[in-house]
Amino acid sequence: MDNHNNNNNYPPSPYPYMNPGYAYSTHPPTPPIQYPPPNSGPPPTYPPPNPAPYGYPQHSHYQTQTPYTTSHSGHLNYAYPTPSPSHTPPPSPYPPSDYTPYPYQYHHAYQQPPPPVPSPALHTFNDQLSNMRLSDSQNKPSVSPSPQKFHSGPLPMTNKPNDAESLYGYRNSFSSWETANSGKVGPVSSSPNAAAHATIQYSDMQLVHVSSPKTSLKVLLLHGNLDILVHEAKNLPNMDMFHKTIGDMFNKLPGNVSSKIEGQINRKITSDPYVSIVITGATLGRTYVISNDENPVWMQKFVVPVAHHAAEVNFVVKDNDVLGTQHIGTVSIPVEQIYGGGNINGSFPILNPSGKPCKNGAVLKLSIQYYPIEQLSIYHYGIGAGPDYPGVHGTYFPLRRGGKVTLYQDAHVPDGVLPNLMLDNGTNYAHGKCWRDIFEAIRNARRLIYITGWSVWHKVRLVRDDNSLSDYTLGELLKSKSQEGVRVLLLVWDDPTSRSILGYKTDGVMQTHDEETRRFFKHSSVQVLLCPRVAGKRHSWVKQREVGVIYTHHQKTVIVDADAGNNRRSIISFLGGLDLCDGRYDTPQHPIFRTLQTLHSDDYHNPTYTGNVIGCPREPWHDLHCKIDGPAAYDVLSNFEERWLKASKPHGIKKLKMSYDDALLRIERMPEILGLSDAPCITDSDPESWHVQVFRSIDSNSVKGFPKDPKDGTKRNLVCGKNVLIDMSIHTAYIKAIRAAQHFIYIENQYFIGSSYNWNQYKDVGANNLIPMEIALKIAEKIRAHERFAAYIVIPMWPEGNPTGAATQRILFWQHKTMQMMYETIYKALVEVGLEDAYSPQDYLNFYCLGNREAVDLNDFPDNQSAANTPQGLSRKNRRFMIYVHSKGMIVDDEYVIIGSANINQRSMEGTRDTEIAMGAYQPHHTWAKKLSSPQGQIYGYRMSLWAEHIGLLEDCFTRPESVECVRRVRTMGEANWEQFASNEVSEMRGHLLKYPVDVDRTGKVKPLPGSETFPDVGGNIVGSFLAIQENLTI
Repeated sequence: MDNHNNNNNYPPSPYPYMNPGYAYSTHPPTPPIQYPPPNSGPPPTYPPPNPAPYGYPQHSHYQTQTPYTTSHSGHLNYAYPTPSPSHTPPPSPYPPSDYTPYPYQYHHAYQQPPPPVPSPALHTFNDQLSNMRLSDSQNKPSVSPSPQKFHSGPLPMTNKPNDAESLYGYRNSFSSWETANSGKVGPVSSSPNAAAHATIQYSDMQLVHVSSPKTSLKVLLLHGNLDILVHEAKNLPNMDMFHKTIGDMFNKLPGNVSSKIEGQINRKITSDPYVSIVITGATLGRTYVISNDENPVWMQKFVVPVAHHAAEVNFVVKDNDVLGTQHIGTVSIPVEQIYGGGNINGSFPILNPSGKPCKNGAVLKLSIQYYPIEQLSIYHYGIGAGPDYPGVHGTYFPLRRGGKVTLYQDAHVPDGVLPNLMLDNGTNYAHGKCWRDIFEAIRNARRLIYITGWSVWHKVRLVRDDNSLSDYTLGELLKSKSQEGVRVLLLVWDDPTSRSILGYKTDGVMQTHDEETRRFFKHSSVQVLLCPRVAGKRHSWVKQREVGVIYTHHQKTVIVDADAGNNRRSIISFLGGLDLCDGRYDTPQHPIFRTLQTLHSDDYHNPTYTGNVIGCPREPWHDLHCKIDGPAAYDVLSNFEERWLKASKPHGIKKLKMSYDDALLRIERMPEILGLSDAPCITDSDPESWHVQVFRSIDSNSVKGFPKDPKDGTKRNLVCGKNVLIDMSIHTAYIKAIRAAQHFIYIENQYFIGSSYNWNQYKDVGANNLIPMEIALKIAEKIRAHERFAAYIVIPMWPEGNPTGAATQRILFWQHKTMQMMYETIYKALVEVGLEDAYSPQDYLNFYCLGNREAVDLNDFPDNQSAANTPQGLSRKNRRFMIYVHSKGMIVDDEYVIIGSANINQRSMEGTRDTEIAMGAYQPHHTWAKKLSSPQGQIYGYRMSLWAEHIGLLEDCFTRPESVECVRRVRTMGEANWEQFASNEVSEMRGHLLKYPVDVDRTGKVKPLPGSETFPDVGGNIVGSFLAIQENLTI
């Protein structure tokens, strides 16, 4: 049919397509944008603005492209000018080369050991009900007016349950380690009232004398790190009045009776205090709980990343009581007093909500110092700057050097469907075949195969383009390997809604096949452990129910032994967003109808529809994954071992067994398997070497091996939660990479929600991760410096499932709030430097989604059904559907990549919700610091390959993604693709990248796109709607 050959209507030029349809521009690149080297003087101005803000320049070389052929046509290496030698960065802004993550340079000095942890604390049910928001009355300023004192009373109480506090503090490291300055920053001088707030240095316990200015507190932007040391508290009130009353009653009994009972109950039973560090309602850190102590000593160090508009930093002292947390009092430090960089330290009265001391003599001793982002030189030179670059500091797993990484897009990339890409050193980028590589790795394993998954389905076929292998299912392959003597262990999330009891079977709401897979392997030597998400015994009953029902084990890893030569074996690991289950197999073409009777005949997946789905489009699946070969692969193995040991721990009657075999192989006892210290490494001189670091979101309820004493946990860079230790290094890694970015950020993620503390309403919803705000502030920082920067964010058109459903609409609503906050921040920066008429916020930040549309094909499934006005009928008639973006990855400056299982939302970043794993990696020979120009290593090839898949072609401006030319060009093509996707006329789509269908005006306001207020065919408001649903489910 004619429509079959109708290409995208990209303005301004036609794009010739072959099979595959990719084309390079054959004309030379436009001159590169100038970037000043560090400390090179005033930055250059922007390129001259266009007379018409949205009139995109029509470049002549876009009109004369030659079709791409299978032979490479040239190296797209358009380097930026090399900075002059006088402006090269210093050799290393990092710690000395003898730095190692363990032992740490900072150690806690504890003055006294804490008493034993008390019995489990229970929260009231009303605390959990407070999660429900039924109106938008939360739309209020982030800081309410209060009496202006140096310690002005407690933070206004919120309805948020204490168990749900989000933590974003780093441990055991100093911001001064990250700054080029030596010693402390000078005293506070920026505040007009600085002289009135003199700090008395304490020897033992002296109070800080302050005045009470009449003016209101200033709300200032804190962007950088807070160095905080919580020393101790003195003379706290006894909040455990129930036990005190019982004790007083027994004191009135006759002497003999009283003396006999005193030994049992008259031990000191008093407050169990801890301190939360809170800014604008977001909890940034928390000390551990010290039991039964009115004079607790913590001596706990925090390095807290901040990106908050705030008037005060609040130190909220609480009692971890049996019936729930009780508020003792607050010390509030005005941001104005720390803004100049001076160190504030002393003992501060702890005030109750009325502004009076909670008890005579009750004080909190602390110190706090603010380091703005400008002073943190580690962020000034990008990723991997210098041989001493230590990776992401303050994480559980260290940076591992000398590895190898393979990057994957989608489950399979057939030969010839993506263009050849020439990299530095004259090498070609190799498009990996993810599921084929996993199949071969499992088939070649000799000792162990360990798999974790949100879902693992034994019926899935990993290889579908080789007739000799396409009949192999994952279940049959694993059974055959176990029969060969290979240890095969599966650690799969136990969906609480799926059950198999006395013959009664339920598939579960999420249809993860967990019970089905367990039954398949029941009488084999493959061991399947269904692992529920549990909150731990010390949490309240309500918290345990919430965690067990709402949250999941979301990691996706495959770990096997591989040939290391000389009859030795080593460990390799796969991780990313792809579960080994149905619905995941896809290719860069992302067919929706054409493979229903071939590749996907036994693998149809589209949860958008209910009822009859015959002839309906499948849901295409786009994902990112990777393989790690080298030392970091052993950290992925350690994660599996820690989780397996925790999940397989005997419970109930099983504890009576005299011995217990945990099934894990002790590889240290197997000489043929190389250990971590002997793992094969690539030398630093090899241009293809990688440095890799593994990150997680996980807590001590899901792993065995975290220290039992929270003091020891902080030494391992674990965060103190309430009755739990947390590894939240994925969030740490994202923040570090965004702050270090110098040119552009490219993100693909299933969700994008965060920084709710800076939304224009619903600030206390609890989506407190810093990622969206850090991106917006990075762009604002570059605008003020008159430097180019761009962020491209690809998300699904809507979250998987029914787009009209309450949960989906709520997620879209939070996503809209996140977008709005970011665009407004960028617009304010443009106004600040007078560029609001020359540039719009979308010249720096753009959101995209993916979709496909197919013209009628003679091989399609016959459509014998009427085109009813239903999602199924309309989708069959209009022959379109979104491509579901399940990716969880970020590329920064073509030199650093993060890939894993973690979404950009609170569930994945907090560490106490979904369990996640990710890796961050770079090639030390392919960084801006090494080349002094745009690197074109494997990460560059990966991004360009992804763009070729999404856009359907490659242009020379894509090598400079930060340029305004590239930003506008990609946006123009995305807008054209959306028009084609939303049109009533059915036509074949070659490019899949769609501009996300919202309207962003020049002032950054995000509104529904006129004419496209709802999703085509399936309905649902694109900007979401506010419906009363528990936030923990949707953020």
